[in-house]
Amino acid sequence: MSTTRMTFAITGMHCNSCGLLIDDEVEELPGVTASTTDVRTERTVVECATPVDPEQVIAAITEAGYQGRHLG
Repeated sequence: MSTTRMTFAITGMHCNSCGLLIDDEVEELPGVTASTTDVRTERTVVECATPVDPEQVIAAITEAGYQGRHLG
């Protein structure tokens, strides 16, 4: 099974709990197999088993209370 990776820049995080909130929200999206957020680098890496629209990931990040921008 091949996976696709997308990276997002995140603003508004203050601590590791912020990263966990983002990961929890993003991992609920269909097709997402993992989300790893690093508060230090202000990045989230999302792994998908099936195609996921980056805008859906940004919406999940926004739902968690943060701002995201797709980097690729």
